[in-house]
Amino acid sequence: MAESLTKESLYGPVHEQMRTDFIQLGPELTVAQALDQILEKQPTGRIIYFYVANAEGQLLGVVPTRRLLLSPRDQPLSRIMIEPVIAIPRNATVLDACEFFIFHKLLAFPVVDEQRRIVGQVDVELYTRELRDIDRRQSHDDLFQLLGVHSIEGQRQSVPAFFRRRFPWLLATLAGGVLAAAIADRFYDVASLALVVPFVPLVLALASGVASQSVSLAVQTLRIESASETRFWSKLPTELATGCFLGAACGIIAAVIVFFWKGSLNGALCLLAAITGSVACAAGLGLAMPALFRLFHRNPHVAAGPITLAAADAVALAVYFSLAGSLLL
Repeated sequence: MAESLTKESLYGPVHEQMRTDFIQLGPELTVAQALDQILEKQPTGRIIYFYVANAEGQLLGVVPTRRLLLSPRDQPLSRIMIEPVIAIPRNATVLDACEFFIFHKLLAFPVVDEQRRIVGQVDVELYTRELRDIDRRQSHDDLFQLLGVHSIEGQRQSVPAFFRRRFPWLLATLAGGVLAAAIADRFYDVASLALVVPFVPLVLALASGVASQSVSLAVQTLRIESASETRFWSKLPTELATGCFLGAACGIIAAVIVFFWKGSLNGALCLLAAITGSVACAAGLGLAMPALFRLFHRNPHVAAGPITLAAADAVALAVYFSLAGSLLL
């Protein structure tokens, strides 16, 4: 690896800084067989993790040195390895890798491709070398960069530049408000009912809150996990189920309040069903929207939030008013 990192190299690909002399072990190997293989290959570097991969080279787990040395010799690695493993995507930057060391407090990370095949390893020396450079340059900008705050980029951009970057996506919020108004107008007979009007903000707030949580989780997953599209989309059923449980829990509480406050069983059932359905939809939208933006090579950090919240509000109103029309009219 290079002796020092420049500011420009912070934005360079991490695969140019990774080690490729890592040891890859099969899950079927016993501890004794693994130790023999390790002794034969003689790994280099001061920080050594032993990664377990299948026949296609896809990362399955990691075996710490201590666990390898203290486990019974006939124990297969599949029984003692740790999973899942946090891995750095091959297309990540050196800056991204430094953030991994800050947030996850590990000494090394595997570098994997889109199919989660191990292609290399970076260790904490990559991070400590940059810290030494920071100390020599006494540059706070570089420290901010390592923490994920790109201060140089921020200084170079003017107010008009920030406006152009953010305003188009805020138009989605404006469009969402207009759409919500159109939905309320379409269901005017329902939206004006005494049992419906007071709880519109509640339905919208719960849907927006869960949508925001799901967006944050999706953006974090896209940033720190080198998952393939199939792997990422496999999380959608789990997020939808989680949304259903969250919605049902909040809906039951709201329904009990409505029943004793307004004395209406249908009103309580309507609110329970509306909150459950709208929160589940919001959770799905929150997970899917950042992935769609990334698919079209757009920044999900800025754009996904406003559009997801606007969509979640529109769906929540449509669900609520439709159910109210069926149960209360």
